[in-house]
Amino acid sequence: MINIRVIRVLILLSIIFVFLPFSSQAKEPSQFLFEKALQESKDGDFIQAEKDWSLFLNDNPDDAAALSNRGNILLALGDPQGAIRDQTKAIEISPEDLDPYLNRGIAEEALKLWDDARNDYNYVLKKNPGDVSALYNLGNVMGSMDNWTEAKRLFSEAASSTSGMAMAMASEALSIYQLGDLELAEKKFRILIRKYPLFADPRAALSALLWHKGLIGEAESNWAAAAGLDIRYRESNWLLNIRRWPPNPTNDLIAFLALDDI
Repeated sequence: MINIRVIRVLILLSIIFVFLPFSSQAKEPSQFLFEKALQESKDGDFIQAEKDWSLFLNDNPDDAAALSNRGNILLALGDPQGAIRDQTKAIEISPEDLDPYLNRGIAEEALKLWDDARNDYNYVLKKNPGDVSALYNLGNVMGSMDNWTEAKRLFSEAASSTSGMAMAMASEALSIYQLGDLELAEKKFRILIRKYPLFADPRAALSALLWHKGLIGEAESNWAAAAGLDIRYRESNWLLNIRRWPPNPTNDLIAFLALDDI
């Protein structure tokens, strides 16, 4: 048995690949091809990676790691249904490994199969309650199901973990914004800006909140910094469907930006 790795996918602003331990029954001659496909996946060469994962699977059709890895590549290439098929087969072969459940949940999110994704993330959390990726992704699902109170709780738990991430902190603050506690949301955005000055998300969100409060001058100054860091915050579709902002801050930011068109 050789020690190789499976890709864990986390959807935030884009697809992020995290490489974790995973065991495989691949024969020695296949090891080079597995490692080649793994490196291509890491480098973002998804078209070639998909070809090499498929070549590897021709000789090793029951390798759960390769199936899960190819599933992630199919998702990156815009084939969430194919991704779900590969992740499901990986689960059937190796049901004790949690990463394929997480990765299948992400593919299900891409198809807006919220109940299915929720079930997969809850399964991961039942086995590993502190899984930050599952907590964060489940928060996004609950937001998509318009349960922002539960989304806030999940983002808060992810943000409070030992490996908590700035995106979870920002999503928690955005959930608070959606729930109407603007003072607390503003406080959290300002803390994030001080802690992560090059992180565009809290700057853009603070711009929307300040505009909502009628503080247009301060909103403009915050927006100038945010726009210089990431121009995607001008796009409502990106905010709602990729970054997954709640509707209230999204609508406020779009209304604020509409001032430029007057």
